[in-house]
Amino acid sequence: MGVMADKRQLEFFLLRYVPDAVKGEFVNFGVMEIENGPNGPGLVDVRFTRDWGRVLSLDPQADVEVLAALQKEIQQEVGRKIDELTLLKKMEDSFSGLVQVSLVMPALTEKTAAVEIAEVAKTFLQTAKVEPRPKPPAGRQKILMTMRSEFKRVGVLELLTPVPVEPYTRAGDPFKFDFGYRVGGEIKLFHAVSIEASVDSAVTLALRYSKIEPTMAQLTGAAPMLTAVVEDGLDRSRSEVGFPLEMMEESRIRLATTGEMRGIAELVATELRA
Repeated sequence: MGVMADKRQLEFFLLRYVPDAVKGEFVNFGVMEIENGPNGPGLVDVRFTRDWGRVLSLDPQADVEVLAALQKEIQQEVGRKIDELTLLKKMEDSFSGLVQVSLVMPALTEKTAAVEIAEVAKTFLQTAKVEPRPKPPAGRQKILMTMRSEFKRVGVLELLTPVPVEPYTRAGDPFKFDFGYRVGGEIKLFHAVSIEASVDSAVTLALRYSKIEPTMAQLTGAAPMLTAVVEDGLDRSRSEVGFPLEMMEESRIRLATTGEMRGIAELVATELRA
């Protein structure tokens, strides 16, 4: 009985990236460790992968920056008593099914919590690692690369910063606009959106910005102006293209293509040097 009393009652949940719910393919990218103590369950640790190559191999369009930001949000709960179901459901809902949580893996152990989670992370986050073949940037990443390249060309990349929306939504919101700066009474925002890769991302941005804009304006005393940068050569006559573009325009989001980034970058440089 004395040996049993010294053992820790731990539970592990794997965080999985699931880009296509129909196919059901997934990649484990994180693990949470919960300990059942006398006062109820509490989150004791969380570990994420250090190599997002497996996620990008499964889905080259994956926004790993947002996934990585989730770790910081979860770490804020470490040491606190938690409601497991509420925490897990919140994560799944926040990512619209792209992030799913595995079934619980219980462990009764004499090892420390740190040793246990290190072993679980090694097993599930590093197994079957396959180096992905180099692929040219595509979708949102390709647009983002073009934006960075043009801003760097005119010497303003270091003057632009990602703009988190957390102050204008609620605590823990990991979303950020890719680039932003303030000039006079305006806040200029730029965000890469791939219509070809995902209609949902454009629609989600339109819906979210319509709520973010007035709050940002009220709290900053400046007028937000968001430009969504999309691919060149989109055919608006196709409903799957025209619909998300119209949604963004109706939410007062300006549209620009990667081909227009050269002129946009030069205008940004003029404003920032004025």
